[in-house]
Amino acid sequence: MSKKTALHFRVVEGRHLPAKDVSGTSDPYCIIKVDNEVVARTATIWKDLNPFWGEEYTLHLPMGFHNLSFYVLDEDTIGHDDVIGKITLSKETISSYPRGIDHWINLSRMDPNEDVQGEISLELQIVQEKDGKRMICCHIIEARDLAPKDISGTSDPFARIMWNGQALETAIIKKTRFPHWDEMLEFVLEEGLAKKTPLVIEVWDWDMVGKNDFLGRVEFSLDALLKAPPKGWYRLLPFPSATEDAGGKLGALRLRVRLSEDRILPSRYYQPLIDLLMDSILYPPESEDDVTPITLLEDVCSMEGRQDVATKLVKIFLGQGLVVPFLGCVNFREILRTTDPNTLFRSNSLASKSMEQFMKVVGMPYLHDILKSVINRIFEEKKYVELDPCKIETSRTRRISFKGSLSEAQIRESSLEVLKGYLRDIIHGIVNSAENCPTAMRVTFKQLHKRVADYFPESENKDAKYIAISGFIFLRFFAPAILTPKLFNLREQHADTQTSRTLLLLAKAVQSIGNLGFQVGRGKEQWMEPLHPFIMASIERVKDFLDRLIDVDSENEACEKQPWSLFQPSATIKEGYLYKRRAEALPLVSRFTFKKRYFWLSKESLSYSKSPDWQVRTSIPVERICAVERVDENAFQQPNVMQITTRDAGGQLLNIYVQCKNVNELNQWLSAIRKVTVSNDCMLSFCHPGTFRGNRWTCCLQTDRNVHGCSRTHSAVTLGDWNDPLDPDTEAQMVYKHLLLGKDKLREKYQEFSSLQEEGDAATKDASSQRMAAAARLLEIIQDLEGAHKAFECQENEEEGGGEEKCQAAASAMPHA
Repeated sequence: MSKKTALHFRVVEGRHLPAKDVSGTSDPYCIIKVDNEVVARTATIWKDLNPFWGEEYTLHLPMGFHNLSFYVLDEDTIGHDDVIGKITLSKETISSYPRGIDHWINLSRMDPNEDVQGEISLELQIVQEKDGKRMICCHIIEARDLAPKDISGTSDPFARIMWNGQALETAIIKKTRFPHWDEMLEFVLEEGLAKKTPLVIEVWDWDMVGKNDFLGRVEFSLDALLKAPPKGWYRLLPFPSATEDAGGKLGALRLRVRLSEDRILPSRYYQPLIDLLMDSILYPPESEDDVTPITLLEDVCSMEGRQDVATKLVKIFLGQGLVVPFLGCVNFREILRTTDPNTLFRSNSLASKSMEQFMKVVGMPYLHDILKSVINRIFEEKKYVELDPCKIETSRTRRISFKGSLSEAQIRESSLEVLKGYLRDIIHGIVNSAENCPTAMRVTFKQLHKRVADYFPESENKDAKYIAISGFIFLRFFAPAILTPKLFNLREQHADTQTSRTLLLLAKAVQSIGNLGFQVGRGKEQWMEPLHPFIMASIERVKDFLDRLIDVDSENEACEKQPWSLFQPSATIKEGYLYKRRAEALPLVSRFTFKKRYFWLSKESLSYSKSPDWQVRTSIPVERICAVERVDENAFQQPNVMQITTRDAGGQLLNIYVQCKNVNELNQWLSAIRKVTVSNDCMLSFCHPGTFRGNRWTCCLQTDRNVHGCSRTHSAVTLGDWNDPLDPDTEAQMVYKHLLLGKDKLREKYQEFSSLQEEGDAATKDASSQRMAAAARLLEIIQDLEGAHKAFECQENEEEGGGEEKCQAAASAMPHA
């Protein structure tokens, strides 16, 4: 059994941000932190006070967290970026919204006394002296992960203890975020003092010039000291503050945030649910009116949760090797419910969402192979393209000549040729990619093609079987990726305004091609007419591509029944140029000790060489990796550095230091390496976030090279994305949670079926009886899983020294699996 925390957040857009530049605008971007650690940075939206980002992240945090913060900054090419404002959401606040937060939140001003981090280790006790005096003995041992307050990326921390108007201080430890004091400070406990007087311990960064910087505090009441003397690590907290938002004066962000905290039970508890879902596929319904557990799940699931449920079901059936039959069942049900083939799969049904998520999970490498080079060229060329006469700006195309600007007609002609050139490359890449499309996708499309053709055999619907496939692969896969390449990991930054317009026009054209030209000329955008001949000329090529796409033999179809995995062991999971620090580098300027190398990561090894084509590679077996962690900036005076810790044959720990070009790339590599090492038995619990230089660690200043690490590792903190490992227990737990939220609806369904069974004719009674059985079985499984969770919760409470009575009350609720 394990506990898992997943934090889903989407930075949608901002509004009414204040102008920070002399031009009267700002260049905003967001930094997202979890407990003061940067986990993401959005793209910069240039010259916009109402920016749209639409960037979404999932962060897996098995150890939990305290706060999620969003900082909005204005990017400046010279000097430091200006902070516009921040939003901080506590874990308790997010947890109070079971279905997630989705609304506008005003930005607040920055308060440096609120941005604290780290922990302090101490021991407090009250001691009776021989002369009868009682002393409060404060053993201040050490602190870790303090906030860096100095330009060097470190701090000069000292601790101050205050009680009853008295204050004592520890020594100042220079240039470290991991100070080790080991000092005993004492107060005389005078009789008759009010027990409400708290003992306060503060940590400060000492500055030679100016005010000292606050690093955090902890507070203990005298009652707590008397009853249970504190001993151990304590999280540093900010000053008590009643900070409110700035009333909209700093603007606002529209955020979507959802927290899922789950106790993952042993596999045997989820097996009845998985078996029931499997039966829905192995024994599919024969008519539209038949009810299965999967159809009930769709009916009781909220519209907001449908995409999440679709993702989990796709992964469950991928793990079972039954994803094609699953998609066949939900697609068939959607076809049976559709009377007009022109509306087929156009709603956000479970079938549509499942197909959409399936293509992302299975087909993302395929999409990258087709689109990445064209998208990169569009971003690099930055050509001005516009067809709409109302939006053409002749001044944007001013030539460096005596001829002045191009005319409107010339701009349209030039734009048409540029668009046709890009479209030609995109369509050429797609129509010649049938053999490269993942087999699971091809088999699914083949099945869909046949069922639509059988259900709509009329001659006027002869193209319905093509539109059903192209509607998914063009309208829900290629076109969205062209429109917003960053959201499909095709680019690291959002497009500027000019490039965004080019991408929008291309996406519209690809959508029209995906619709097989049926909508051409019917919309309001008549200015797209110059592209219509190209679109219509592409239709037959697309149909031919779709025919070849579904031309899969029975052997390939049979192989899809085997359990599926995202990657073969030797397949590359992630690759790209990084900067590796030279081994045993001389004490030179830090930037000269990092050399550019090309890295590959697979399930078996992490390797690198001078270039992608270089034959000689240095390879590190994944099984030897013990940790992969961030490195403090002060270690090399360089940002975005990670360390990969390995253990050699003799048991010696070795560190490799690698620099990434930005924080998002750093997080992606950290996440990818942590995912492939998830099963390693040698993973470390602590590490040094600094480097051993000048006969001491730069982080904790310890002089023993082999001393125990001063900071906790984060081996299970990963970013969620399309190549996450399949985890049937976690996916089943998520499905159970959605069923639990819809339990009342499910009961209503059961009552409805029960009424029909009592009042209907023989045929109705038989159908109602079958539906009642499906609903009853789901309710039974929900009850069993509820009982199991309560029993394990009570067991944990008992192990922690409390909750015995609650455990006894719930013991009978735990099912025998």
